[in-house]
Amino acid sequence: MDGESVVKKAYEAILSGDFELAIVRFEEAIALEPENAAFCYKCSITCARSGKWPKALHYAEEAVRLEPEQEEYRFHLQTVRAKQLIHEAETLLAQSMDEAAAAIVKLREASRLDPLSVEALLLLGAAYSAQGRLDEASQCAREAVRLEPGHTAARKLLSDIRRRKRLWGYGQTRKRKRNR
Repeated sequence: MDGESVVKKAYEAILSGDFELAIVRFEEAIALEPENAAFCYKCSITCARSGKWPKALHYAEEAVRLEPEQEEYRFHLQTVRAKQLIHEAETLLAQSMDEAAAAIVKLREASRLDPLSVEALLLLGAAYSAQGRLDEASQCAREAVRLEPGHTAARKLLSDIRRRKRLWGYGQTRKRKRNR
């Protein structure tokens, strides 16, 4: 059996909703044709959709290694790397808000790799907010709303940050009344 035939079986598995089997089929195709970057790329996409980020990253890196000039593969690798960083940051923030500084580093890098990631911006805004860095938090939330105007969580985060700023009198300077 050749790799293309196995890839067709992978797509059949996807159409029937069996993503685990699809990954197995893609891996079989890769074993048959290890220099086929397209097979690695397709496997990476399926792994990413299944939340298997380490595997998705491995196959995305392999596709880029095999065909570095392929822009689509490089873009996919960046988004997978960003998603992996977001996942790591979520884990840090779930452990303790004391880990916010380390999470911020990961989230800033994720946002650099995937500037359209609303998820990275929301988590980054929440981490900044937890540290009391409300201007930076507000900037992240505004950008998330700009990218996805109807995103409920982004609008809520922005609203919460604005409320905190008002309550704390954040960024306000008091004007002195002139004596006349």
